[in-house]
Amino acid sequence: MSDGEPIIHAEGITKRFGDFVAVDDVSLRVGRGSIFAFLGANGSGKSTTIRMLIGLLTPSAGAIVVDGIDVIRHPRRVRDHIGYMGQKVSLYQGLSLRENVEFYAGLYGLGAAQLDERWGALRERFALGEAERDKPEDLPAGVRQRAGLALSTLHRPRVLFLDEPTAGVDVHNRALFWELIQDEADAGVTVFVTTHFLEEADYCDWISFIDAGRLVADASPSELRRRFSPGYRVTIAAGSSERAAQAEASLRGSGVAVARTSADELEVRAPELDAALQSRLGDLARLVPGLRVSVHQPEMTDVFRELMRAAAERAPKAAA
Repeated sequence: MSDGEPIIHAEGITKRFGDFVAVDDVSLRVGRGSIFAFLGANGSGKSTTIRMLIGLLTPSAGAIVVDGIDVIRHPRRVRDHIGYMGQKVSLYQGLSLRENVEFYAGLYGLGAAQLDERWGALRERFALGEAERDKPEDLPAGVRQRAGLALSTLHRPRVLFLDEPTAGVDVHNRALFWELIQDEADAGVTVFVTTHFLEEADYCDWISFIDAGRLVADASPSELRRRFSPGYRVTIAAGSSERAAQAEASLRGSGVAVARTSADELEVRAPELDAALQSRLGDLARLVPGLRVSVHQPEMTDVFRELMRAAAERAPKAAA
């Protein structure tokens, strides 16, 4: 997480439903202007946590501050500072998209001039002009998702909560949607997002994994890869045994551990692709022209699998 005072700070939040503990002593710190991924399986406590963060559920214990507001004491006040979009886009059927926009503008207290200015910019940016007269039930899934995101940002919130925003959307529209999310973060909006597409975590600055109501990891994507994977694999195709030998000698001379996988191919394993390794690979490419260097980063699905295995191994010890 970035330095400085977090815009979302949850400390020891717990939610009990009778004897069932849905969220158990979870603490989160979300940096301003960051994209924060909150991941976990169905039933892990993700949605319950979000509902507490936005003031829809009162925690059984703990404290929550969002954008300087005590959410537990002032749940209604925080809603003016946040935008929310769930897996099911909150567009009213039977109303056109434009009518939905006007309805939400009324809820947010936007005047006619403010609405025209704000929606004019969003309509163009989200490519929604041709859909204004259509009803939500007639819109393709990708357009509905873009419309939902546009409406959640209509009042210029400082924090945007997105709960499974790309569920049911094809790969192309998911990529376009994430471009829009990154635009929001670049403009200074903090984005708190859940997703079950684990590869989407690479769009994010920070990742928290929740399992059975408890956090099992809280780190950057690169740190999770370092801790829960064999690391990066760099393959170097030299094209000849002579160039391979020259490249191998150069790497070993600069302190890089390298293995010869064939007569003309090398492999480097590293916990992370840091600046020092990138610099040495750059020097190598200049020293030995014609090399083909390929970098293979661990898949986030594999990282998650290893993370959950490690969490399962720790669980009996914690209970003992």
